[in-house]
Amino acid sequence: MNDVPFYEYQGNGHRIPKDVKRVRFHPSVTKIDDEAFNNCKRLRQVVFNEGLQTIGGRAFYGCKSLQSITLPSTVTEIGLCAFQGCSVLREVVLNEIPKIGDYAFCWCTSLESITLPATVTDFGKSAFSNCRGLNEVVLSESLKKIEWRAFNECRSLESITIPSSVTEIRRSAFSNCKSLREVVLNDGLKTIGDSAFFECNSLESITIPSSVVEIGSWAFQGCSSLREVLCIEGLPNIKHDTFGGCNLERITFPNLSSRLEDIIRAGRVNIQNKIQQYINRGEIEWERGGTIRIPVQVTRRRGDGWGLVQQHFRQIANWIKYYEIKEATTLFELALWKAKIDQNEDYIYERDRKKAKMNQAGDTNRHDDRGSFRVDVPGPVKDTILQYL
Repeated sequence: MNDVPFYEYQGNGHRIPKDVKRVRFHPSVTKIDDEAFNNCKRLRQVVFNEGLQTIGGRAFYGCKSLQSITLPSTVTEIGLCAFQGCSVLREVVLNEIPKIGDYAFCWCTSLESITLPATVTDFGKSAFSNCRGLNEVVLSESLKKIEWRAFNECRSLESITIPSSVTEIRRSAFSNCKSLREVVLNDGLKTIGDSAFFECNSLESITIPSSVVEIGSWAFQGCSSLREVLCIEGLPNIKHDTFGGCNLERITFPNLSSRLEDIIRAGRVNIQNKIQQYINRGEIEWERGGTIRIPVQVTRRRGDGWGLVQQHFRQIANWIKYYEIKEATTLFELALWKAKIDQNEDYIYERDRKKAKMNQAGDTNRHDDRGSFRVDVPGPVKDTILQYL
């Protein structure tokens, strides 16, 4: 192929021969026109010029022989469907691009890895959808959301780490990623959209960070290998069909469990009595020294099984919060009590010194003024101290 001369693209509506194989860009080009190389099926090599800013919509759509691209750092935008259907494209170097358009690399079935630079805060819908050879994705730490169907049908992808900067995973973002075994969701994520991980049937467990407030319908539906869900802090708003078709064995709440155990160990056994009503009805399982869990059959009840579970867990979380606040208030009062005693130290020292002088002088008119520095122990502090006696 090296014997084939480069064709120079000059932009401004330049007409491109469909049998072109190698292209380089004139230094003056700042934009590649929409559909400029659309369906140039023999195009194998592209050398972009420094100074290029925009790659137009469908600019390289269907270039089925294009194998690799390296974008200059001056490029600020990849347009709609710009490289869609480049089926042998294996390597993409994005450099400092801030914007990737909808469907930009959709159906690039030979693409094996992609790294989004720190400049990317958002990328388009279905940008990497159906990249079936994609097995490595490194997301930008400045990314705000993962768009609709962004990695849908990426069937070779085995693991993904969502940066803490991401607040939302949108609908069907990772649906049908059949090889996806590991998903790391970091604190900062708030919403997992409908069908986000639909039919990811290699996924075995998922940990929901405490920041998540809502998980959409069918978010994990059809994840047939999913056995365990860990909710770090309480229970987010989960739809009744979120885990439909999963063979869940347990949904556990490690942080809530340890906090509950600490409170009961401190002597607050009445909270255990309140929870017992749910345990007796088989709606919640809890073992002292163990973890709180939901029996899966409860979530599969007809009607609003999840709604019932969420109602119970909100109540338990509120009880725990109440006792934690009460404990914190007690400790604050204890600190104030100690501070008041510390303020009397100088007075106590001076009193004892005067008494010693009076004894030396033979003064028998001794006056016991202990009442002037007596400090009452606050009631809640007494309760707390007695719990540990």
